[in-house]
Amino acid sequence: MSFNEQFDHYGEWRREFALQLKRLSQWMKDHSLLDAAVEERLLRLELQVRSDKIMVAFVAEFSRGKSELINALFFAGYGRRIMPASAGRTTMCPTELGYDADVPPCLRLLPLETRLQTQALMEWRNVPEKWTRVDLDVNDPAQLAQALEKVAEVIHVSQDDARALGLWHDDSPQDNPPVRANGLVEVPKWRHALINIAHPLLKQGLVILDTPGLNAIGAEPELTVSLIPQAHAVVFILAADTGVTKSDLSIWREHLVTEGGGTETRLVVLNKIDTLWDALSTPEQVQAQIDKQIATSAETLGLPCEQVIAVSAQKGLVAKVTGDQALLQASQLPALELALGKGLMGQRQDILRSAVAASIHALKIEAGRAINMRRRDLAEQLLELRSLRGKNISVIRHMRSRIEQEKAEFDASGTRIFAVRSIHFKLLREVIDLLSTPTLKAELAELTRALKQPGIKLGVKKAYGQTFVYLREGLQKSQALCGEIHAMLASSFRELNAEFGFSLQAPVQPDLARYARDLELIEQSHLRYLGVGNLMKLSRADFCERLMRALATRLRVVYESALGEVELWNKSAASQLDVQLRERRRNFGRRLDAIERIGQAASGLDDRIYEIDDQEQVLNELDAKLAALTSLLTSAPLPFAAHSATAPAPVRAAIPEAA
Repeated sequence: MSFNEQFDHYGEWRREFALQLKRLSQWMKDHSLLDAAVEERLLRLELQVRSDKIMVAFVAEFSRGKSELINALFFAGYGRRIMPASAGRTTMCPTELGYDADVPPCLRLLPLETRLQTQALMEWRNVPEKWTRVDLDVNDPAQLAQALEKVAEVIHVSQDDARALGLWHDDSPQDNPPVRANGLVEVPKWRHALINIAHPLLKQGLVILDTPGLNAIGAEPELTVSLIPQAHAVVFILAADTGVTKSDLSIWREHLVTEGGGTETRLVVLNKIDTLWDALSTPEQVQAQIDKQIATSAETLGLPCEQVIAVSAQKGLVAKVTGDQALLQASQLPALELALGKGLMGQRQDILRSAVAASIHALKIEAGRAINMRRRDLAEQLLELRSLRGKNISVIRHMRSRIEQEKAEFDASGTRIFAVRSIHFKLLREVIDLLSTPTLKAELAELTRALKQPGIKLGVKKAYGQTFVYLREGLQKSQALCGEIHAMLASSFRELNAEFGFSLQAPVQPDLARYARDLELIEQSHLRYLGVGNLMKLSRADFCERLMRALATRLRVVYESALGEVELWNKSAASQLDVQLRERRRNFGRRLDAIERIGQAASGLDDRIYEIDDQEQVLNELDAKLAALTSLLTSAPLPFAAHSATAPAPVRAAIPEAA
């Protein structure tokens, strides 16, 4: 099964799951079980499933065949090359391919001159007028391919201009771009490219990141410290005939490997194995060469051999376009598709399943609590009404007076409940302040000052380390405050339950530890970028400013996510109280109505008892339906079982004798 087919199955599963969620939401709304917290939880879960993105980053030195591999894996259906993949340098700027239904099919290009300003790439995304836009006709492969050739465009500038743009370094001549005979320097015309097309895979959430070579990767901090580290899989491409070169190893060590290893989501592709197809060698000898390159590359990069896959992207593309199954098997492209499909999507589905299970469990508890409260109120009413059998009208009137007195006492208890809310919100405000943007900005102030100091910044690693110590301490303090809030709510809810017969339960406090892990990953990606090789870059104010903005942008995402989880937790606690207050007031109304009807007709008592019995049956049916709907969501089979990101052993196909 090709990667495209596997991704189609994954997309179908997500769409069906989102539809089931919508049905559950409507059913709960129809039966008054959809309070604010439950609705928020359902909306977030539906949005997470519908908008789940899977980013695959393709990283390599120049001329390793990245764009051709992307063509072979994803765009062979067009019957031709879509991404430019001619000899020499092709993709000159980082290029993202994705789909946004709110944006028409187009190519957006950010001019290189924006590097003279300090805004981060994420900030430029919000300034559409600064991008050059080229409309795309997705039904015309030739127009599409011609338009995308723009990502390979270059301009020629003076060395001073190249230096100002951060693309010329006197101290690292080996990394500098080519110089023409007239002394001008060849640099990319564009800083970043965004391609928005309604390709079936992109519509289902796939995002493809095609990166240029080492020089461009190192020159764009946000690419190195944000985009590549956040990719769900990184495909690192080498040339099969050369294996791991010095520049390949530099990219691998500086940009793709974390301090603790973290290579599970890395796949290494030995591309262009067709260069080893030698008519003077037997297929067995050719395969032995390929196997040797796989073993050597795996050992050099510190990977198991299963994560190194040898392919021929060019032959694979030709085979798909011409329908040549023998050539497709010889290209070994299906083995890479299988590794990407099962490893990458199996991993994403495991994450989604975990998130779904936790959210559905919490949702079921919250909705079940409302059903149980109604059931308990019915039981109280039934006991109350049965006690009236055979009693005269004065007893019934006395019962009415007692209910009215209970209602008055309950209404007067608002001050007590308000006090609980007040303490809760006061403590919560402290957590919100700790996770706010102003607090984050203050925590980054010392690091910002360190990076703004002129000259070589030998102490910048220490400043980074101290900053992340502060950030982790802030998260730990937030977690501790959440613990205090949880303990306060648990105590207050127990008292309210005892006094008013509620069934309040303090919701499980948010686990902020996973955001601490996000901080650790961000810290690692930045510290890896602060090696000796980048000391001269760090001496430039404009470069440090971009690095700092990239860090702040990524940290804001983490803090906003943590804050969103805290706010959902708060809404869950508040909604519980609101729901039970509302149900209790309704219960008083129903009890008074029943007494009124009993007083007006002798048969009213038995009729009302029968009605309550019927309502009890309705509640049992509601409970069973809730269990069935939630079970359907948590037990629905996924298209793939759990898989690691390691690749299966490729099927050895016959190598063409006369390649």
